[in-house]
Amino acid sequence: MLSRLLKCKIHRAVVTHAELHYEGSCAIDGVLMDLAGIREYEEIHVWNVTNGKRFTTYAIRGEDNSGIISVNGGAAHQADVGDLVIIATFGDFTEAEANAHKPRLVYANPDNTVNHTANCIPVQVA
Repeated sequence: MLSRLLKCKIHRAVVTHAELHYEGSCAIDGVLMDLAGIREYEEIHVWNVTNGKRFTTYAIRGEDNSGIISVNGGAAHQADVGDLVIIATFGDFTEAEANAHKPRLVYANPDNTVNHTANCIPVQVA
């Protein structure tokens, strides 16, 4: 049996473009994609921290070091420029793979440069 686990995420990136008439997808700065391990055309989940909307699309590579996070096509109705988003991918893992798995976590600064990276989420305390 396979378990679906968080593969990677880009945490609190800022939407820089919302292009309704561009071919659907989400363009992500190539450096952020590489650090997170997101492949071009991979399914991504986008969670809008600002307005609470969630949607699924696919990633396309944006220019390296541009800071671009462009929500395109119909998904542009789900995010505005300046919104904070979390972009995540998931993978299916065998029991042995799941036991050894550590997600790739990239934490963004407000200009979509990298603040820091990690491979675990801190324990939430009450």
